Amino acid sequence: MSETTGTGLPGSPTSLFDHALQLHQLAPGEPLPRDGEPYPDDELHRHRRSPKAPEDRPSAGKDVALVLDTHFAKVSALPSELADAFHDVYVPIHQNRHIAAAAERAGRDRVRQTGRWLVRYGTDRCAVTVGLALLAAVGTAEDIPLIRTIGLLSNRFGPLAAHAFEQQTGGVEALLWLAERVTGWGRVYVVDALCRLNNPIARPWLLRRACDGDFLNAYFAGSVATVAKLHEALADLDTDSEMVDHVGRLLHQMCDCGGMGLTLADYPHSGAVLEAHARHVGLLSPTIERYFTIAVLAQHLTTEPPEAAGCTAAQQEALRATYLEVLDREEWAQAARAGLATDDNRMRWLADHRAPPLRLRAFPDRGSNAEE
Repeated sequence: MSETTGTGLPGSPTSLFDHALQLHQLAPGEPLPRDGEPYPDDELHRHRRSPKAPEDRPSAGKDVALVLDTHFAKVSALPSELADAFHDVYVPIHQNRHIAAAAERAGRDRVRQTGRWLVRYGTDRCAVTVGLALLAAVGTAEDIPLIRTIGLLSNRFGPLAAHAFEQQTGGVEALLWLAERVTGWGRVYVVDALCRLNNPIARPWLLRRACDGDFLNAYFAGSVATVAKLHEALADLDTDSEMVDHVGRLLHQMCDCGGMGLTLADYPHSGAVLEAHARHVGLLSPTIERYFTIAVLAQHLTTEPPEAAGCTAAQQEALRATYLEVLDREEWAQAARAGLATDDNRMRWLADHRAPPLRLRAFPDRGSNAEE
């Protein structure tokens, strides 16, 4: 294979692609540990002062575009010549109109080959980011496997990977594959893209698996409930415990996500979804997650006005009573105490901060101490 299409040099530093691939192969169905950090170029970047974003935000990416224009103006220039070309310029990690315009000004085939080389063989995160931006602008379905793998390093490359898939035939399936293997900010970028596409293929996954429990889920929980038409799927809760748990996560995130995403107060189907969840969660066996979720919901229904939960005063009181009845069951209290005994952070936080107002039987000592 020629250098134009790409080869690594013997003894060269590990490419970011190989780094992601090696970690992925250790647990193919899971997110990379710590999102793949530290990257192979971490030492270099730790000791280098990275250029800051320009104060004139709309101009971000112009310096990168200038480097690309100069490179593509030389017919004989190889992709490898860009491997260290972006150390002194600010490289945006999101879609950028200046970089996309530079890609369009050059021949698409050459830009595509350059993007592929940088993503596959780049050893510096800045160069790989630019390569991914080029593929997001002019890539084809053939680039999906390449973009999926680098997208696993999702905190850095998630935004451009998600944008690239939004443009591609087969992009929904690629987004779903990546969504199962990223968390944190990477999951925000990918789930947001799925919600924007609003494709029926993604609806079952959005209904059952979009929220993984990270607090950043609050940015997209309301969008997921809306796009997946959650209120139309409530009958499925009768036979789908996975969906019951996921609905609980959605409701939990929407309780207190003002400034991040759609809240229960603004979601038009809050009352119906809360009633369906309360009706079904008590039919399941207790788990620490279920206990935590309904305790948080009960707290919200206890301390906030009914409109904050998108329901009437009568609905609020009925929902609160239903949730508290479940929490008061001995087997549920035992599950909570067992979690606290193993220092589960959710139960510890709940016992310290939420139990006293609810008078939860699982934490009587903590409750009485807090009320003194």
